[in-house]
Amino acid sequence: MTVHPGIAPRPVDPATQGIIKLALLAVGGQGGGVLTGWIEDLARANGYAAQATSVAGVAQRTGATVYYVEMAPAANGTPVFSLMPSAGDVDIMITAELMEAGRSIIRGFVTPDRTTLITSTHRSLAVSEKTVPGDGIANGAEVLAAADIAARRVIAADFDALAIAQGSVISASLFGALAAAEVLPFPREAFEAAISKGGKGVQPSLKAFAAGYDAARSGAEGNAPAKDLPRGEIPKGPARLLAEWTVLTDRIDRLPPEVAAFARPGLKKVVDFQDTAYGRAYLDRLDTILTQDRAPFDLTREAAKHLANAMAYDDIIRVANEKTRAARMTRIAGEMGAKDQNLLHVTEFLHPRAEELVSLLPARMGARWAANPRRMALFDRLFNKGRRLRTDSLRGFLMLHVLGGLKGWRLKSLRHTIEAAHREAWLAAALAYLPQNYDLAVEVICCRRLVKGYSDTHARGLSKFDKVLAAIALVKDREDAALWAARLREAALKDEAGKALDGAIATIRSFL
Repeated sequence: MTVHPGIAPRPVDPATQGIIKLALLAVGGQGGGVLTGWIEDLARANGYAAQATSVAGVAQRTGATVYYVEMAPAANGTPVFSLMPSAGDVDIMITAELMEAGRSIIRGFVTPDRTTLITSTHRSLAVSEKTVPGDGIANGAEVLAAADIAARRVIAADFDALAIAQGSVISASLFGALAAAEVLPFPREAFEAAISKGGKGVQPSLKAFAAGYDAARSGAEGNAPAKDLPRGEIPKGPARLLAEWTVLTDRIDRLPPEVAAFARPGLKKVVDFQDTAYGRAYLDRLDTILTQDRAPFDLTREAAKHLANAMAYDDIIRVANEKTRAARMTRIAGEMGAKDQNLLHVTEFLHPRAEELVSLLPARMGARWAANPRRMALFDRLFNKGRRLRTDSLRGFLMLHVLGGLKGWRLKSLRHTIEAAHREAWLAAALAYLPQNYDLAVEVICCRRLVKGYSDTHARGLSKFDKVLAAIALVKDREDAALWAARLREAALKDEAGKALDGAIATIRSFL
C-alpha cells in the first residue's frame, strides 16, 4: 500500500453535493456486476442515494466492462448523477486485474490529488499477450510503479488468490479491500450486511471479504496463505525401469552444476515423452556438446534446455496422450468447480492436417506419400476436417488413449526421422561456429526457441527458424555477429506474421 500525503486532496465542488464517484474495471467471470450490486445496496442501506451503470466490453479479455457508481447523502436532496466516469473525476478506482489498473491510469481515471486505486496484482493474460510467439506478457512492475505516481493512494494485493483460497471469487475480496480503505463512510459491519443480504454463497464470500480486508489493512503485496511446497516427485514403476532412471540421474549429478540445473528437467521431459532409452540418447548428445565447451558452460546449459524441447516435439501421439492424462482431467474439473457429484462433459477439438497424419506412417512409406500430390490431396479430402471428441465418453477416450499409446511406434515414423534430421542439422550449425565465435554458437543454440507448437504453428516456427539461420550466415564474420543473431531471434518472436523479422533481414542486406 502506498499513500502520497504531500499532495493535498482536491476541494469538493459544492455543485457536486458531496457525491462519491467509484469506477470498477472487470472482465467476465470476475463478479463485477455482483460487486457493483453490493456497493449500491451498501449505500442505499446507509442513507445514501446511489446509481450504478455499466458499459460492457467487446468480449472477454479484449475489453473490460466499466461499472460506475455514484452516491450522495439522501438528506441533501435529489442529486443528479452521471452515467459514466470522466477523466480526473474519480474518487475510487477498483480494478480486478493488474493490467486493468494500467488502462485506468492511461484513460485518466486515476489522479494523484484524488483517487484511491485498489487493484489485484494477479494477471489474466489478454489475447494480444498470448498470441505473441515469444514472451508477450506485459510488465506488471511498470504498472505498479506508474500507479504509485498516478494515484493518491494504492492498495495492491493478489485478491484473486485470496478469494480462491476461501472458495469464493475476487469480487468478495475486493469488497473487503474497499472496506479496509475507509474511503466510504460506512463501517465494516455494513459491508458484511450487504453480502449477507445476497443470500447466495454468503459464507465463502464473507471469508474472502475478511481475507481481502486483512490484506489491505496490512499492506500485504498479497498472496494467498502460503501452502507447503510439494516435495519432489518420487518415481514409481517396475524395478527395471527405476534402476534405469537412477543410472540416468546419476549421470546428471556428475555434470557441472550450471548444466545439471537444466539437464534434470530436460531428462524428465524426454523420458516422459518416450522412454529411458530416449533419455539416455539425450544425455549422450549433451555429453558430446560438453566435451567441446568450457566454463561457465553457457553452450551446454542452453543446449540442455533446447535439446530437450527439440526431442520432445509435439506430434499427434503426444497431443492425444496429453488430452487423456488423469492430471489434465483433474485440472479441468478444478477450474470448472466440478464436485464429485457433478458430471463433467469434456469435448476435445481436433483438426490434424494431412501432413500430420502422413507423418505417422513408416519413414520410407511416409516420404513417398508426402511426395505424391494426388495421395496428399486424397488424405486432405478425407481427413482435413475439424472433429469433436467427447473424452468423457468411453468411445472418445479410447480413441485418443490408443493413439496416445503409440510411443513404441513413434521412433519409426516419418515425423521422427524429419525431427531427428532437423535437430542434428541445427546442432551441427551451432557447433560449426564454435571455433570462430563462441557467443554466436550459443545464440544459434537458443534459436531453437523459434520451433514450437503443433500443426500450422509448428510450420510457421520452422519457417522463421530457417530464415534466421540463413540471415545469421550473412553476418557470421562480423564481430557483432552474436548480437545480430539475438536481434534476429527476438524479431522473429515479436509477431506471428514475421514482419519484424523481415525488417531485420532487410536491414542486414542493406549493409552487405
